[in-house]
Parts: sequence; C-alpha cells; structure tokens
Amino acid sequence: MSKSVAPDLSLTSAYDYSLPPGRIARYPAQERDSSRLLVFPRDVRSPGSPSVSPPFRDLHFFDLPTLLRAGDLLVVNESRVLPVRLLGRKPTGAECEVLLLRPVSEESAGAGLGRRWEALVRPGSKLKPGRSVIVADDLKLVIEDGIPGGGRIVRVETSGSVEQALDEHGRVPLPPYLDRQEEPIDKDRYQTVYARDPGSVAAPTAGLHFTPRVLGALAERGVEVARVSLHVGPGTFRPVDADRIAEHRMDREFWRIPHETVEAIARARTRDRRVWAVGTTVVRTLEAAALDKGGLGAGQGTTDLFIKPGFRFRVVDALITNFHLPKSTLLMLVAAFAGHARTMEAYRHAVDSGYRFYSYGDAMAILPFPANESE
Repeated sequence: MSKSVAPDLSLTSAYDYSLPPGRIARYPAQERDSSRLLVFPRDVRSPGSPSVSPPFRDLHFFDLPTLLRAGDLLVVNESRVLPVRLLGRKPTGAECEVLLLRPVSEESAGAGLGRRWEALVRPGSKLKPGRSVIVADDLKLVIEDGIPGGGRIVRVETSGSVEQALDEHGRVPLPPYLDRQEEPIDKDRYQTVYARDPGSVAAPTAGLHFTPRVLGALAERGVEVARVSLHVGPGTFRPVDADRIAEHRMDREFWRIPHETVEAIARARTRDRRVWAVGTTVVRTLEAAALDKGGLGAGQGTTDLFIKPGFRFRVVDALITNFHLPKSTLLMLVAAFAGHARTMEAYRHAVDSGYRFYSYGDAMAILPFPANESE
C-alpha cells in the first residue's frame, strides 16, 4: 500500500474542495439559531504525531451555550453592514451601478462615514473621472479619480448625512454567489442582532446565527460577551488567485478594540477561561492587535494580516465560523487554527452530511484540544 503524501500547504490548491451547487445557502434558515452546528476540537499536534481524530458532533446553533463554561468570554464583531450598493443613471439616462467599498480616509472609517469613497462602478468603461451618477433627487455620486485594479474614487453629494442617504437609497450588497437580487428578508437577516457600528460592506457571517434566546442562555451560564469592530471589506471573501498563498495580498480593513474588551480578555486569562472568537473577523482583529502592539491593547487601526498555517495564535482559544469558499483566505485561517487535515476532514463531513454553506449557511464550533466541555 502506498503511503499518502501530505499536501503542500504553501499551495493554494491545498485549500480546494468540491461542493455541489445545491449546498450553497441562497436564503437564511427560517430561524437564525436553527442553523446546524458542526463541533470538533482543534488539532494542535506537531507534524508526525500519532493520528487522533475525535468524532464530529452534529448539533444546532441553539445548542451553542452547552459548549461554553461559566467565565468563558465570547467576543463578537459589532460592525454593521451598510447598504452600499447604489443603482442610478448617468445624466444621459443610461443605467449604472456603484458599490461603495470604504471611506478614503482611515480617520473617516473610524469616526463616521466620510463623503469620499473607494468604489467599484459598472459599466467601468463609461464612468470615467468627471462623470456623475444620479441615484435620487437628493443623492449624486461624482467620479473623481481612478485607482489601481479598476476602482474609482467617488464623492457622495447629499444634503443630509451619508449614512442617512445610504439607508434611504442603498441596497444590501449581497455576495454574488447567492445569484439573486436583494429581497426584503435580507435587510434584517444579512445583519447580526448586535450590529451597531456602521462600516462593513459584507456581513461578519458567523454572528448571523445569534438570537436573543442564545445570548440569554449564554448569560445564564455565566458567559461574558465583549465587542470589537472590524469593518469587513470585499477582499475578505475574495478567492486566492496566486498558485502560492504567500503571493496573495490582503486588503486593509479598519478595526477597533475598546478598553472593556481588553479587560474582559485579561479576566478570562486570570481565571483560566477560554476566549471564543465569533468569526474570522474577530480572530484577525484580536491577533492583529496583539502582533502590532506586542501584546493585546485597546485602540484602533487597519490590518492586512493574512493568517495561514504556521501562524501562532496568541489570544483566541475557540472559534465559531461558517463554511467558507474554496481557496479563500478565510478557509486558510480556519486551517491555521484547527489544523489543515482536520479542517478538510470537517468540510468533507459537512458536504456528506448535507450542511449548508457560505454566508447564509450553517456554522462550526472549533474547540480547544483536548475537548473537555464539562466540569
């Protein structure tokens, strides 16, 4: 019998998997917390160690509180998705579309919504600098300049605030793989129940499963909840095109960590309790801040941290996340956290067991190893 050859984790092809198109969740589950939850421990063994594969557990998201202990800390991303997809017309009457990506000034990204944005436009050949897009009587977008990659710098002209204009005229920027237009259900369901800091152009999807019922059950168990913000940009979900993952460059995204969250993490550490990250965005926020500061501290900034196998996690002990696209940086982050072989095994189990994938799909909870949830 020939011995299997371990995949080269520096290659993008190592993070590919086959997914039947019908497994992509094009709509959310009827109830947020009725989504399925695949539970398994991290594989933190060194290469060459004996193979140990504790069984997968197939639960539902409303079972999540049973996995946490009193004193554990759950960290959520409170960034709010903005309705940044704007449909309008040129002065000639021709239809066009503008997708606002991020405020030009990092200062604006952290302190409200500025009027100058990086954006994608369609049709790009017609929307050159100097052209304008009329969205409504009180909202016009002026194309100021081009940027590398085919994007534009646009200026938002409106009599009120930018946020008010987006709320009135913007549409939810649904991921293209949903293959449908925005519907009324998306305004509520493509947003976490705890979102309050406007700035994302895509949802931090692991948080979409939480309900007041789940949060209440966690509180009853003595679990503390802390908040950070990472304003999700489109680059977070972009598949890696390069053959070698080291050649991929992440987009920069704005993050903020309040003092209260740093103090909560310190308390959890003092009590030998676990820090749970709700989503890859929380992982990147906490780990990037710990790297930048030489230790976790409060503050804000931007990060292009690309977490891949070989990364040493300093803050996060357990992870709640959705099922991600093949060859994506999100899947690579999960492989870094849970172990590549264990992650790909979990994805095969999820495909075989009928789990639903991507933003509106099911979730997984990756526990510390060894997994001992009871006391």
